[in-house]
Amino acid sequence: MTEWDPAFLYWLGVFSVVTFFTTLAIVPWLLLRIPSDYFATRKRPALRSIIQNFSLIQLLLFVLKNVVGVFFVLLGFAMLILPGQGLLTIMLGIALMNFPGKFQLERWLISRGQTLAWINRFRHKRGREPLRLVN
Repeated sequence: MTEWDPAFLYWLGVFSVVTFFTTLAIVPWLLLRIPSDYFATRKRPALRSIIQNFSLIQLLLFVLKNVVGVFFVLLGFAMLILPGQGLLTIMLGIALMNFPGKFQLERWLISRGQTLAWINRFRHKRGREPLRLVN
């Protein structure tokens, strides 16, 4: 068995704590920023039609946002084994990325169990309208 470097373990612990508190701060902020009618439609416009109207800077920011999203998803999978909030980090990464089927995945996740009820209670306490789903 190999020994773990104490400095590596220290920085892994620091990183775990930082990502935990960052996730705790970002997730509520994102939940409050979702428009109440975000899930009220069945489809989103095609990504291709949105991107073709981007300027060069917008396109670079779009790519950067997706790269950061992929980083968070990979980091989240690592945290399923290592210390940290793996599932929340994966969800944050998915929220940042754009890919075909993302909207359907989001709708499926939000409609599981008591998720929507919990989110709507949270939004109500902060004075936001509840999220509406199309049946």
